[in-house]
Amino acid sequence: MDHIIIIGNGISGVTLARHIRKLSDKKITIISAETDYFFSRTALMYVYMGHMKFEHTQPYENWFWEKNRIELLNAYVDAIDTDNKCLKLANGDDLNYNKLVIATGSKPNKFGWPGQDLKGVMGMYHKQDLEHLEVHAPNKDVCNRAVIVGGGLIGIELAEMLNSRNIPVTFLVRESSFWNGVLPEGESEMINRHIKNHHIDLRLSTNLREIKSDEHGYVKSVIIEETGEEIPCNVVGLTAGVSPNIDFVKSSKIETGKGIKVNRYLETNIPDVYAIGDCAEQHEAIGNRRPIEAVWYTGRMMGETLAQTICGNRIPYNPGHWFNSAKFFDIEYQTYGWVFGSKGKPDYEAHFHWKHDDDTKCITVAFHQDTNEFLGINTFGIRMRHETFDRWLTEKRDVDYVMNHLSEANFDPEFYKRFEKDILRAYNNQLQTVSS
Repeated sequence: MDHIIIIGNGISGVTLARHIRKLSDKKITIISAETDYFFSRTALMYVYMGHMKFEHTQPYENWFWEKNRIELLNAYVDAIDTDNKCLKLANGDDLNYNKLVIATGSKPNKFGWPGQDLKGVMGMYHKQDLEHLEVHAPNKDVCNRAVIVGGGLIGIELAEMLNSRNIPVTFLVRESSFWNGVLPEGESEMINRHIKNHHIDLRLSTNLREIKSDEHGYVKSVIIEETGEEIPCNVVGLTAGVSPNIDFVKSSKIETGKGIKVNRYLETNIPDVYAIGDCAEQHEAIGNRRPIEAVWYTGRMMGETLAQTICGNRIPYNPGHWFNSAKFFDIEYQTYGWVFGSKGKPDYEAHFHWKHDDDTKCITVAFHQDTNEFLGINTFGIRMRHETFDRWLTEKRDVDYVMNHLSEANFDPEFYKRFEKDILRAYNNQLQTVSS
């Protein structure tokens, strides 16, 4: 009987195991050293904020795995011997496989900052990060101030977490405006204001020079690169992005770049070895999509796709149109298709932008300035239906059609009763201004 070993018990690896089990009786082992059981990584912040307990983040009961004959092994993999199809474990054991799937996800970026390994310095990605946060920042009496380094989605989640316990936060963002490598200018500036409205000390165009230690090896302060200012703090959150967690793979014959190189079938250069999720890097990018995508739903889709291939129905990975969602404190964000920020915006891409007077709701619609083809939409504080925009993108609808049928994508009837006319009026005014 084939023995399928999956390294990593995140959404990619667990989805793969579940779907292989639906399709076959193959022996399945999932190896992880992070936790005994699969949990929802995106829910970690809500454990700290008191909305749920950690066990509530586990989608499956503990008996699920044995009942479905999915063996769980809590262990570290030190090395992979692909010639002999053997894993070398940190405890000295060897484990043989017929097919191997690497689904080890990401790790927080570190850029060699002095003091980056002190006690009180952490990312916000693993369960262990949550445990460290409870030790070093249980309340504002223990943690007088936290400094967050890096202005992405994980950074703003950590800011919201600490803010929920009334811990003062200084937020160091290298860019001149929050997430402006992704968001158009109007949206980025609205989020800047929203962060500050939550009493976060947002420092734009600011870099970390070093993290200073007290006499016991704990964080004492940070030093700002540009000014030399010293900011006293007890916790430093390193949230300057993530990178594939593949150090243990680099001594093997498996081809790597930033991630583990795979083709559209999620196959590596070594027969019977695959990679999925955050640690997989497409040899050739799929459309405008990045070669590595650290996104929950693409990890799930890779697991579903690879299960078919491993069980004899070899099919390519096809993620479809880009979409994503996130939350910036009180503002929900959704994106469908492509809406580029000012840095990466193609010459042909034009934008229509509307913002409500309350400064917490806006949309940006991207379209081709020559053909008027609808390219994508960002929404803030407004809920839209994924399937509607997915269909319009596939049908290559023009921007006029989309703007005049927005109510079909409406996920919140109250929103369009109040604002649809304002949005259409602003759009038509913009067209008249452009045409004149």
